[in-house]
Amino acid sequence: MDCPILVWMLFTNREMTKEEYAKCHAVLRECVPHAPVRNSPTEPETMRQMVAFLLPLLMMRHRRVPRARWRDNITTMHHITDDNPVAAASRARSMIGYHTSYDHNLVGMAMTQGRREDVVNIGIGIKEISAPPGMSGQDFAISLYHKLTPVEQSFINPSQGEEVVMRRLCLILALKQAYIKAIGQPMGFDWSRLEFNIPEKTATGDGRPLAGWEFRVWTSQLGWPIPGESGHHMQNYQCAVAFFRRTRDTKFIWQNDAKELESWVQFITLDQLLNVADKLVE
Repeated sequence: MDCPILVWMLFTNREMTKEEYAKCHAVLRECVPHAPVRNSPTEPETMRQMVAFLLPLLMMRHRRVPRARWRDNITTMHHITDDNPVAAASRARSMIGYHTSYDHNLVGMAMTQGRREDVVNIGIGIKEISAPPGMSGQDFAISLYHKLTPVEQSFINPSQGEEVVMRRLCLILALKQAYIKAIGQPMGFDWSRLEFNIPEKTATGDGRPLAGWEFRVWTSQLGWPIPGESGHHMQNYQCAVAFFRRTRDTKFIWQNDAKELESWVQFITLDQLLNVADKLVE
């Protein structure tokens, strides 16, 4: 099946003002009333949650589809249907499957369009390539060993150096997160049931090959100016998309070329969302 994948990545390069937060929360309550996001402007986490729920609205506006013409079918896998009164067969081909994810200052949404059975299994994983404050990369990796198989643990041996450990750890975690979201499982799912053998380019679940799955992997480097200085504060994120294409094999796509990445991954900022927030209800 030839369903193109599109990804939107929103960089929250700053916090919202109280007025901006109130405006976005009002849009959320009107358009996504089921969203479990508290109205708490002092909690940065709620802002990221809110942005994740607003991204599908922004995407549909970008596609020039009026809000009254579509509805979001929220289940374990998200999909959007076009409510234009056309034949049932035509509607079945116009569904959009999507999933969102976020980590620290990066919020992402992966989507595809096609028949319902072809679009529901898509997921996105995002992991900042950084250990929590006050913890070394090696200690952070060890604290997450319970999410890894012995084979995966061998790839992030502390002797390989902190940079290599963090990069490989976040790659494995982003892939697992993307797959878990794509199959509609909660984050409480036992991550150690999955194994991504990166050198061999294989993926298994409960010891069985994940046949039919396509995994796309890329790194996002984002930053913003440091006040009073000439430099920038940089953040690196490991990103992955998992999509079930119903093929016989498992496919990995390592997206290293910036121009190729731009053909299906779009980067936007918080200000671009805020500039049209009032119009998302239309």
